[in-house]
Amino acid sequence: MAAERDLSALLSGLRPALNPGRYVYCTLPGRVPPGLRPVVTVAEEEGATVVVPQEEADSLGLGYEFVAGWITLRIHSALEAVGLTAAVATALADRGISCNVAAGFHHDHLFVPTADAERAVRVLEELSAGQG
Repeated sequence: MAAERDLSALLSGLRPALNPGRYVYCTLPGRVPPGLRPVVTVAEEEGATVVVPQEEADSLGLGYEFVAGWITLRIHSALEAVGLTAAVATALADRGISCNVAAGFHHDHLFVPTADAERAVRVLEELSAGQG
C-alpha cells in the first residue's frame, strides 16, 4: 500500500494505538550497549539518545528523567507529507499534553507523559473523528 500524503486522509485514518509499557529517553556517551533494544535511536553530537523500555534502562542502570507512553499512529504516512506532525502536536498541546515525535518509514510514533497517555489517545481519536 502506498504511503498517504493527503492531510485530511492522514488525520481521518490516524488509528492511534497505545503500546504496552513505559518508555524512557536515555543518553549514552558512545554506542548502544549490547543487549539494549531501543525503539528509537538518534545520533547526536553529544552522544546517542535512545528510547527504551523503562525496565531495560533500570536493569542496565541507565539514567533518565522522562517516562513516556508510546503511541503509534497506524496510518501509513508518507515521509514527505505536510502537516501531520503539526496537527497532532497542536491537538495535544491544546489539551496540555507534551509530545515527542519519531517518524518511522511506515508510521509516526508519539511519546507522551505516561500519566497523559490514555487521554492523548482519546484526543487523537477525537481529532481523527472530526476529519470524517
